Amino acid sequence: MLYFARWKVAAILGVIALGLILCVPNIIPRSVLPAWAARQISLGLDLRGGSYLLLEVDMNAVVRERVESLADAARTKLRAANIGYLNLAGDPNNRRLSLRVRDPAQAEAAAVQLRELANPVPVRGSATNTEPDIVVTTAPDGTVTATLSDAALVARGSGAVEQSLEIVRRRIDETGVSEALIARQGQNRILVQLPGVEDPNRIKDLLGRTARMTFHLLDENANPAAGAPPPGVQFLQGEERGGQAPSRYAVRRRVEVDGANLSDARAGQDSRNGEWVVNFTFDSVGTRRFAEVTRQNVGRPFAIVLDDKVITAPVIREPITGGRGQISGSFNARSANDVAVLLRAGALPAPLTVVEERTVGPELGADAIRAGVISLAVGALFVFLYMGFAYGLLGWFANIALLVNIMLMMAALSLLQATLTLPGIAGIVLTLGTALDANILINERIREETRAGRTPIQALEAGFTKASGTIMDSNLTNLIAMACLFAFGSGPVKGFAVTVAIGTVVQMWTATTLVRLIVSWWYRATRPRVLPV
Repeated sequence: MLYFARWKVAAILGVIALGLILCVPNIIPRSVLPAWAARQISLGLDLRGGSYLLLEVDMNAVVRERVESLADAARTKLRAANIGYLNLAGDPNNRRLSLRVRDPAQAEAAAVQLRELANPVPVRGSATNTEPDIVVTTAPDGTVTATLSDAALVARGSGAVEQSLEIVRRRIDETGVSEALIARQGQNRILVQLPGVEDPNRIKDLLGRTARMTFHLLDENANPAAGAPPPGVQFLQGEERGGQAPSRYAVRRRVEVDGANLSDARAGQDSRNGEWVVNFTFDSVGTRRFAEVTRQNVGRPFAIVLDDKVITAPVIREPITGGRGQISGSFNARSANDVAVLLRAGALPAPLTVVEERTVGPELGADAIRAGVISLAVGALFVFLYMGFAYGLLGWFANIALLVNIMLMMAALSLLQATLTLPGIAGIVLTLGTALDANILINERIREETRAGRTPIQALEAGFTKASGTIMDSNLTNLIAMACLFAFGSGPVKGFAVTVAIGTVVQMWTATTLVRLIVSWWYRATRPRVLPV
């Protein structure tokens, strides 16, 4: 009981010293700290103020894109197989593609060609089995229908949300907003919390743009003024320039080069006229494809399309083999930089719409912090007084451990760079109330042993040894509950679970190790005949 090896004492004091060091950066401005030491607890949206956005992925656009790509691929497949067809059209509302072959005897051959366009998707409830994402059927009149399966909808929807989540994170990181919380919520929604951002309009503009850039050839035989475009062509609007009405372009649907092959994009100024432009660079695949297309189409207009709008459509004067290009338009410094940010982050697989928006002012956050600090201080005061009056000197030893407990909790949150929210403060206050449960069990056991006639050293030994099992069991059940909250809860609930779990682990250590060390030092120094408990 009284013996602690020197290395154990050094380890205990080292943990306390490390906790103190990790707590210090929270009271020093981050700007004056070196990068390796700037680990601080981040304040959440409800404490610091900022913006809250709930975004929803447009699943209809995901289905529409798949159906349209099926239509383009089916057109190419059927022509290559010399299968004549009529009325090839996609129906995104019913998630299907239909056509009628000229010769009903070729219906099954057309169905075989369409089945080759299927992509494997996981079977619902299975991690290894797959099935085609389209179901192809034929009718006696030669009608062939390809319908997206339910498994395809689930797989494509989940993939679109996960991809959107990563791209949203990249776009926000590019803007310089720090400590943003980005998480999936439900099946097709994304939660974005931006602490410190009081005007989210620019962020909303960046997140609301799909930013899919593609390169297309123009169809010089099609008339953009006509009502309906010919097959394989789409009429797109250009940008408004100088107050004039935007031009209309006949753009081939076939994507010659995809913006996904961009490796970099930066805003800059044209050296010839000083206009703001976006300079882009392709990766190796994009460089090769861009060189091939420009080499084969010298003298033809080449459109750069961003989110179904033609940014520019210059004529290819010579092959471009360096993998570099420039987008010019009605840009200013900010809009050029925003487009560059969007291109660097990548294109969203589907549009995002804001379904909920809230702004929390910093004054409200300051009030919440003040209320949390007051509740923590008042709770600590009452706990200290209770332990001191109920258990005497041993109770004050437990109070010392409680102060160390709070310090180590803050150190752990700083080390994890956790985000502290109101539920997190509630978790700290709750831990403050339960942190002394272990000390109460120990002290009550010491009282019982003293009343039974044990000597002080025997009573202390029994109190710390026999109460350890009960302490471990009670705190283990608490940790299991916190693990469930963290696994199945949302952001604020997870913050509460983390703070309570950290506090539980720390208080077990302080009660059974730190308090025991303090008591051993006191006993060896005083050798009391009666324990003050």
